[in-house]
Parts: sequence; structure tokens; C-alpha cells
Amino acid sequence: MPLRHLGVVHDRDAVDLRAAERAVAALLRALGKDPSSEHLGDTPRRVAKAYAEMLRPRDFQLTTFPNDEGYDELVLAKSIPVQSLCEHHLLPFRGVAHVGYLPGERILGLSKLARVVEMFARDLQVQERLTKQVADWLQEHLAPKGVGVVIEAEHLCMSLRGVRATGALTVTSSLHGLLREEPKTRQEFFALTGVSA
Repeated sequence: MPLRHLGVVHDRDAVDLRAAERAVAALLRALGKDPSSEHLGDTPRRVAKAYAEMLRPRDFQLTTFPNDEGYDELVLAKSIPVQSLCEHHLLPFRGVAHVGYLPGERILGLSKLARVVEMFARDLQVQERLTKQVADWLQEHLAPKGVGVVIEAEHLCMSLRGVRATGALTVTSSLHGLLREEPKTRQEFFALTGVSA
């Protein structure tokens, strides 16, 4: 089987930067700040551009290769940086993702695991959904014997406000196939991620 590419193009609606700028200016006024002051004059544009960037994943090619050697052990990319925006407060959450799979007929270019994480993280999210989306997408597009995703993240909506639990990590996992069904394989995955199961 030859090298195979799947173009991953994002169809999310384009951001209306002008409308976003007006909304940021209105928010500043509502918070008792003057958006026309010397210090805040360019803030609405900067904030609009920052959110547009954080909410738009990059297009990429999902490159897979034939598993000619019949590799049947776990492939794991650890500590992939992940950052997203909490859909409840529009504040960031950030941490690391551990993504692993048991190859089937094809293996994946390793950098693509990070691309898949980014694809779903650059959105308004909750960590539980993000974890499941990455696992489900890899299971569907790679058809491995199993997939495991663990995300560990600190949520600024929890550390900067409310309970102010600075440094607290939220850990989520999503498993498919043999990583879910076989206790030894599941245990190996969690041991390699460094997360207690």
C-alpha cells in the first residue's frame, strides 16, 4: 500500500473581525474602561485578532503509511502541548495531551497526532469533549486496533476566578478498541502516560 494523504481543511465560519472589534470596545465600556484612551486604543483590534487566531486551526495533510512490518505495539506521543478556550468563560485552559494508538494496517506520521489535537483544541471547548473528539477522529480516520487520549490541563476559569485553585489539573481520558477492552493494554497505556488509572 502506498503513502496516503487525507487533506484536513476546516470549514468553520470566518471570523467577522470588525464585529469582534466593536464587541470588545463595547465590553471595555461596560467594564468602565475607555476604549479610546491611549493605552486601550488598539486593544479591540488586538483582542479580535487574538481570538480569531486561537479559534482557527491550521489546515494539514493527515499522512499515513502502510504498516509493512506489522508493528502491533503501542505508539504514544506524550506531552503534546494543548491550549484551548473554555466555552463557559472564554478563558484559556492549557496543559498536555498524551495520544496513543495500536496500529492496524496503517501507521500515522507522528507530527499528525499533535495536529489532530490542535484541530479540536482551537475552538471554544470543554476538556471532556476535546478528549473524546481527538480519540473518535483518530479511530475513524486511522482505523487502528485501539486509541487512547489523556489530557491534563489547568483551567484559568478555575485558577483566576471562583475557587482560585491555582495549579489544579483536570485529567480526562477517552479510549477505543483494545485500549478500552483489554486490561493489560489499558494499564500499559496509562503507565506510559504517567497517569494513574
